[in-house]
Amino acid sequence: MTSGPSVRFLVPEGVDDPRRVSGGNVYDRHIRDGLRARGCAVTTQEAAAAAAAASALRGAPDGALVLVDGLVGGWAPAALEEHASRLRLVLLAHMVVAAFPDATDAAADAERRALAVARAVVVTSHWTADELARRGLADPSRITVAVPGVDRADAVTPLGENDLLCVGVLAPHKGQDTLLDALARLPTADWTCAVVGSGESFPDFAAIIADRAAAFDGRVRIAGVLDDDALAEAYQRSALLVAPSRVESWGMAIGEARARGLPVIGAETGGIPEALTGGGGLVVPPDDPAALAGALEAWMSDPPLRARLRHEALTARATLPTWSDAVARVADALEAA
Repeated sequence: MTSGPSVRFLVPEGVDDPRRVSGGNVYDRHIRDGLRARGCAVTTQEAAAAAAAASALRGAPDGALVLVDGLVGGWAPAALEEHASRLRLVLLAHMVVAAFPDATDAAADAERRALAVARAVVVTSHWTADELARRGLADPSRITVAVPGVDRADAVTPLGENDLLCVGVLAPHKGQDTLLDALARLPTADWTCAVVGSGESFPDFAAIIADRAAAFDGRVRIAGVLDDDALAEAYQRSALLVAPSRVESWGMAIGEARARGLPVIGAETGGIPEALTGGGGLVVPPDDPAALAGALEAWMSDPPLRARLRHEALTARATLPTWSDAVARVADALEAA
């Protein structure tokens, strides 16, 4: 689709706001900009809640092609159902809500309804595609996998062997509490860990993480949201990314790390093993502080292991998916719809 149709892209409010950093927003921006570069006339419409989403759908002309971020679709399943017969709806599912252990029945039902009326579904990992099919939420024939791409970046130049980095919104499903439990088990104090991400979505959890981090006497730094330059610098000067998620469809931070040849220790959950294809990472069971501590201790105490993971991570950079690949896959799904 080198010269494509007009597309309305319904996204969460603040998709371009640097203070609202999220993997979903980063993905949406790359897809929007990439589709425009391919010749599609993309109109972005932001929604903060169900009423705004319903209004945007109501204002779309009959036959319009509408790409809906899954978060927005989950807010307004009734509006999607109302307009499905006159609009060509494509749902972009960044996650599987039903896979979250704390998912409410209402949230899972909203996801089911939104997926049911979409002509096509775009997902960001093969794990997500398999999970949706396994749960009977979407027929595999309607699903297109468009894994996140990476931007070219310089190889990392870490300040020290044991400078750790954890990037992601402070939230129970991201597992920062598991990371702190693991760090508390380490026999050596010769490490630092920067925890980067917004605490606005889950303020109670974020407050607990900040309080617990203070007990590490400055070795754990809660950095909050970093702008693009500061975040790039954090990746560049770190020795290891830790991704302790309990649920993860892919892991945009893992892609950012791998673009720089930064090794990763991640939880063996969701799309993380898929994101680490090609080497340069270790996986441990999710929600298992002892296993994570063991992997971190191995990293810190085993120079040959560090050398191997660094070599694999640097080598894998040449094989990583690109954003052009992702945009092409989304374009194919839109064309099919």
